[in-house]
Amino acid sequence: MAQIVERVTDRYDVVVGVDTHTDTHTAAVLDRFGAVLAQVTVSTDADGLSRLLAFAAAHTPPDGRRLWAVEGTRAHGQGLCRLLTAAGEPLCEAPKPAAAARRRGGKSDQLDAVAAAHAVLALSADRVAVPRSDGPREALRLLLVCRRHHSDTRTATVNLVKALILTADDTLRHALRGLSTTHQIARLAALDLPESTHLPIEEHTRRRELSTLARHIHTLDAALADNHRRLRALVTDLCPPLLDQPGVGPVTAAIALTAWSHPGRVRSEAAYATLAGAAPIPVASGRTDRHRLNRGGDRTLNSALHTIALTRRRIHPETRDYINRRRTEGRTTREITRCLKRYIARQLYRIITTHHRTS
Repeated sequence: MAQIVERVTDRYDVVVGVDTHTDTHTAAVLDRFGAVLAQVTVSTDADGLSRLLAFAAAHTPPDGRRLWAVEGTRAHGQGLCRLLTAAGEPLCEAPKPAAAARRRGGKSDQLDAVAAAHAVLALSADRVAVPRSDGPREALRLLLVCRRHHSDTRTATVNLVKALILTADDTLRHALRGLSTTHQIARLAALDLPESTHLPIEEHTRRRELSTLARHIHTLDAALADNHRRLRALVTDLCPPLLDQPGVGPVTAAIALTAWSHPGRVRSEAAYATLAGAAPIPVASGRTDRHRLNRGGDRTLNSALHTIALTRRRIHPETRDYINRRRTEGRTTREITRCLKRYIARQLYRIITTHHRTS
């Protein structure tokens, strides 16, 4: 027997599409048939948001149900989402409109609000995207964002130090030759240069800047170490079994938890794999029957799965046995990696769903 799929139009009487901006929000109320009932633009302060709630209530039938479809739920619309959540209003993240459709239909705040509501009306009820939650999940996201910034800044700073050393005078280059990057940074950070020396001005300036950059790298190292400790503490508090899995560390566990966010956001382990870009894509044709890697989804989560897979390939006997078995079946390294990432996505989802602490 075919399963009956409940659609958004079956569950809600109206959908309120909201196009969010820094200073204003534009909303459009649509009925279940897609007809525009009313539109309004309000300010983003407390009075404007209260007016928006009253506007939506006034255009919802008595005892009717409404769903908010908000663009930019983690950006300009975050304040509105927090207010809606506190008020017990159902909301979802409006799908991003296709560029081709936007070019054909034009663009304005009013059109974008209507398009947001139309996009949600076309979905089945179990496929609406629930915004990610605040609380510990948001704390993890902030730590991960800052970690990426610190890591990228450190890499760029080390590259700059290497470039400055490369064009330095023979004395400095000889003093640093043969040392590891860590020891080079430590030697440069320890330089104590007076305002004036017998060195040429360009070499004196080079040494002072190198010393400043080296101390900045030490500061970034300390920030990254503290960030790592806080990630571990939060992951341990939210889902301790994650860190017991082979190849899973605080950073990859935090990425997995952040993508999962909260109960109900990801409906199944297959959906989690699709979110991670780890679901196989069939490319069968004629006598060819195979799958290829998925290039879509959350690439940060996909990268975390890849890191776990590479680590398990090195340290996990069961994973090495699996790889050998698949190779005897004629699988390529790329295909085996795809299978591993899909398996890891399934395992992480089940662990998080079972052991996640909501407090």
